[in-house]
Amino acid sequence: MSAAPTGPAHLPPGTLDTLARGRELHLDHYGRRLPFALLGGTGVRQRYAELEGERAGTVFEALDASGGYASACLGAGHEVVRRALDRGTREAGYATDEIGSLERSALLTEVLGEGGLWTDHFPAGEYHASGRNSGSEGMELALRLALETRFDHRTLRPATGRGERDRILAFEGAWHGWTSGLVPFLNRRHYRLGLPVPDPSRPYGTTVDHLPFGDETALAGYLSQFGDRLLAVVVEPIQGDAGILTPPPGYLRSLAERTRRAGALLIADEVLTFAKSGRFFAMADDEGPVPTDITVIGKSIGMGAQSVSMVIARKELTVRGSGAVATSDLRPLGCAVIRDGLRHIVDEKLLEHSAALGEQFTAALREEAVAAFPELYREIRGRGVIQGLELTEAAAGRLVELREHIVRAGVMVEFMAGAGRRSAGLRYVFPTLRIAPPLITGPQEAEEIVARIAEGSRAFLGRPE
Repeated sequence: MSAAPTGPAHLPPGTLDTLARGRELHLDHYGRRLPFALLGGTGVRQRYAELEGERAGTVFEALDASGGYASACLGAGHEVVRRALDRGTREAGYATDEIGSLERSALLTEVLGEGGLWTDHFPAGEYHASGRNSGSEGMELALRLALETRFDHRTLRPATGRGERDRILAFEGAWHGWTSGLVPFLNRRHYRLGLPVPDPSRPYGTTVDHLPFGDETALAGYLSQFGDRLLAVVVEPIQGDAGILTPPPGYLRSLAERTRRAGALLIADEVLTFAKSGRFFAMADDEGPVPTDITVIGKSIGMGAQSVSMVIARKELTVRGSGAVATSDLRPLGCAVIRDGLRHIVDEKLLEHSAALGEQFTAALREEAVAAFPELYREIRGRGVIQGLELTEAAAGRLVELREHIVRAGVMVEFMAGAGRRSAGLRYVFPTLRIAPPLITGPQEAEEIVARIAEGSRAFLGRPE
């Protein structure tokens, strides 16, 4: 358990002015940001300051149940991360992807080499990897790898049996990133309107189709119609922005097998789910790992210290010469942080710990949130430290106000958009409170997070203790 941060209960006027000026200079992506600022923290406990109204300048503690968009898997200020940054800065040097790096080679050998940490998912000798700055950039590279299979890299003419494949399958409610190449994968007009879209009528054009996630009948029908034209399937093993939606048992394995039989590529977006479902990869079931052609991981892979992603692909998947050069491709410093962080996760059995923590969260939130506040919360779902508390329709209309009450009660949380309206008769999914704390969260801290969510919910409803 991390110690509570200490500091003054109120900000000096100069500090509050600096925060206000900085806020004005920072592009607002939301339309209305939260009226709080982070001052610092240790582990899962952070210090925040109020920025507006009568409480402006007030300092308070909050437990971090968001993990910084689910990226800070070791919390704030972890000793392993500090040592890795120090070692990487002093010893690893810097190198682009054009030449080898000892630190990069050590990392890739440990995870993908013979007997490596991830070879149950990616058999040794069959996969290679590349790095990028973010999950969106990693997904862009994954898409590029799929698209490049359609033509001969020397002549740039259609490849035999691949050139006519012009359809990509995605899923309703999915989120794969906001960059322009990925926007077509989002079946939401809000994100797509006015942005470039692929033109199916042009050479190598593509059409992106969407199916309801987890619907086996819809999948079978689609493949019977378009299987011979399908280039790739892009899937989150647990849908994040859709509201932490988990697939029915056996669905991911069936999806992988159907995709393989159709001659298409399966791309798993594990940017959010990496190291959060009680195991490193959520593309798995009771039978073991579910095979993929390309897997993208991010967020937690940077240990909360760096924004980085990794694309793991079958070795036959590549790009034309110099066609995907990146300054950020597994730089030595980033490799040092990833390597030391992964070792710590394994040595301390943090994945096993997070699986147990998930069971605790699910049980407690079902009783202390869903049952206690049925006017606010519809259901709890998820695995490990990726949990979703779906709002009711009434609560969804006051989401911003509810979130501010929960933060003031002492828990930093985020809300996912929810899948909204889906096809095939599946019910509407409302915005969902995402609980994705660091892997180092202890049972007592988990209990405290749930209690504070309940406290914020009571305050929102105006109920006495």
